[in-house]
Amino acid sequence: MKSSVLQAVVAATASFSVVILIFICILLLCLSRRKTRPHHPAARGLQAPAATELSSITVDESASFDDSHPISMADLLVATKQFSPDLIVGDGGFGWVYKAHLSSGVTVAVKKLSPDAFQGFREFRAEMETLRKLQHPNIVKLLGYCVSNTDRVLVYEFIEKGSLDLWLHDTSMESDGATTWTSQAFEKFVPLSWATRVKIIQGVASGLAYLHGLPKPIIHRDIKASNVLLDRNFEAHIADFGLARRIDPSHTHVSTQVAGTMGYMPPEYKAGLTLATVMADVYSFGILMFEVATGQQPNLPIRMHDDKDSKEVLLIEWARSMLSKEKEMEMIDAAIPREGLYEAQVKEYFRVATLCTNECNKKRPSMTEVVDLLIRVSSSSTIRQDSDGSG
Repeated sequence: MKSSVLQAVVAATASFSVVILIFICILLLCLSRRKTRPHHPAARGLQAPAATELSSITVDESASFDDSHPISMADLLVATKQFSPDLIVGDGGFGWVYKAHLSSGVTVAVKKLSPDAFQGFREFRAEMETLRKLQHPNIVKLLGYCVSNTDRVLVYEFIEKGSLDLWLHDTSMESDGATTWTSQAFEKFVPLSWATRVKIIQGVASGLAYLHGLPKPIIHRDIKASNVLLDRNFEAHIADFGLARRIDPSHTHVSTQVAGTMGYMPPEYKAGLTLATVMADVYSFGILMFEVATGQQPNLPIRMHDDKDSKEVLLIEWARSMLSKEKEMEMIDAAIPREGLYEAQVKEYFRVATLCTNECNKKRPSMTEVVDLLIRVSSSSTIRQDSDGSG
């Protein structure tokens, strides 16, 4: 009897030991695979995603908004080399952007959205139906999209000269492995002329006025230099609608949370306003105007000197201080060639920027009004030239 009990105990102990041993082996195998998983190079200082295996994709839905450029997930996987980190040209909102050459011969920008970019497929499709209808020369054109399981990919026209922030704040491409939305990997960034900067600002204003003027207005919510792309003629194209939202014209505010980038966000957000408005876009645009003219970055401190001491402030506070002292010409980016730069035009430009960045959102002009005001900026140089010639 005792022998039988002893045998049963030994057998149970042995079985339990085998189970524990198997569990430990599986755990060690998993840890080993995690440690040996390859790491890909970073893009713009961020960890790039791993390439997607072709066999893991089963196409669920594709939509091409341009019949001359059919789009499929299989084609995009080939064009992006299975979303290779080597082809990353940007880290736009809610996803990585890749440069790709489709089988049709056209070069496109492909954004692979992060899983949390949209709450569900219904929301995603509704957003695509909105974006496909946007037709404006200053809005980046959406060519189509593909969906496969949890993978969602947008296909945009490729804008050759890259983002505005690189032209404002970089004098040349650093050989650091990062790439940008440019036709050449190491393109020389020459300083933009004053006339070109004004043209860019006018283009952004026109694009925003279009979005705000739709039957169901669209608030971009993240207007900034890195979301403005430049084509070969330095025409501006507003990009990155990851944060864009439609609003019902019967409501003054959009029923969505505020969003944006530090330095560009309006003061009402800091005051506790939780609903975004078109006037928030106007404020961000005004900050962009100051940035384009001065070359100063909105989210970085500027050393400001006065009669008593010096302190560090952000762009908007520095700009208001300089304007109060009528130092408009001293505010201009030193990299801007002085040829063709007229004081009357500069003052009018900063006057419009000041209107857009009014602390009270109700006192800011609409973007349609801003478009008209910027026409006067261009005419200011003409008036000045005429007066110089008549003298």
